[in-house]
Amino acid sequence: MSELPSIAVIGRGLIGSAAARHLANEGLAPALIGPTEPVDKLSHRGVFASHYDEGRITRKNATDRYWAEASIASIKRYAEIEVASGITFFSPVGALTAGAEDGDFLGETRAVAKVLSVLHQDLKGNTLTHTFPDLTLPDGWSALWEPGESGHISPRRLVAAQSKLAEAAGATLLDVAVTGLDETSTGVQVHTGAGVQVFDQVLVAAGGMTDHVLGRPLSYRVCGRTVALFEVSELEATRLAYLPSLVMGTPERHYLLPPIRYPDGKVYMKLGGDPDDILLTSPDEIGDWFRTGGRADVRDDLGARFRALFPGVTSASVKMDACMTTWTNDLRPEIARLSDRVSVASAGNGAGAKCSDELGRRGAALIANELGKGR
Repeated sequence: MSELPSIAVIGRGLIGSAAARHLANEGLAPALIGPTEPVDKLSHRGVFASHYDEGRITRKNATDRYWAEASIASIKRYAEIEVASGITFFSPVGALTAGAEDGDFLGETRAVAKVLSVLHQDLKGNTLTHTFPDLTLPDGWSALWEPGESGHISPRRLVAAQSKLAEAAGATLLDVAVTGLDETSTGVQVHTGAGVQVFDQVLVAAGGMTDHVLGRPLSYRVCGRTVALFEVSELEATRLAYLPSLVMGTPERHYLLPPIRYPDGKVYMKLGGDPDDILLTSPDEIGDWFRTGGRADVRDDLGARFRALFPGVTSASVKMDACMTTWTNDLRPEIARLSDRVSVASAGNGAGAKCSDELGRRGAALIANELGKGR
């Protein structure tokens, strides 16, 4: 019996952990390489990632058919992953896509929903107000409401579930940072803080660090993002438990997560949407950005928007956090073979968390198909 080809998946985030699970399920026993979340961001001097969070919106509706189809495929597998891993990560509270009734954002979303037959309710005027009485949207806005199979996921717990299942199926988890690659005629040398390992095939799924791992000129736009977390009391959280996740057709594409319990034991509602881009062009800049914890001026703007959206909701405190998004020129993830031995599956374009299992599956298929193991 011939030996299995050695495979490395670089990046233990949402797409990388999904890719490792799919490869392991094909019997290919990959090594999933990358550091875990740092205990203390302020003192951490290593790699950062953008999945260190408890709330990301998941929904089927989108303005782009590509993202809608990828999300639908991923959502279908949520229950399977939760049951098999024993780790719950999906909260099916529903999702609301809101925008100006005569605007492109809502029009494009409706068009995609019609083509893909995404079940939803079209809420307008008083119907919208009566359905979500605590939410105050701008005049002239309507919304598409997905009451089922949408809501939010915990990216931390999804990564944990994918990693657990990958390891159970034969993957090896390596808690080291990759500093670079060298491709030769006999394999790919993967340089880490623990030394050099050689693999037959490598899939890079390192998000905002992908260009740096590959050692290529910058092809992504990696942007620092600030989110605001509004603490609500246990009583208020219970009262607002009916709220869905919310995506808004503002120029900044604001989004809101309903009450979610965070690791500090408190319950927060999260609001995001930056007015401009903070470009991060090196690993040092990425690290410096995460250690800042975000921008106070963006936090304050989000605070004003939160009060306008929920004038009757009292927040006990407000804090901010830093995140990053990775963008390609065509606003689609890069899922491609770069050479005979190196492939890439990366760049969520601000929409990758909810459909990361499907993006990881497609990345894994690049290698599985090359080795004749694809289904």
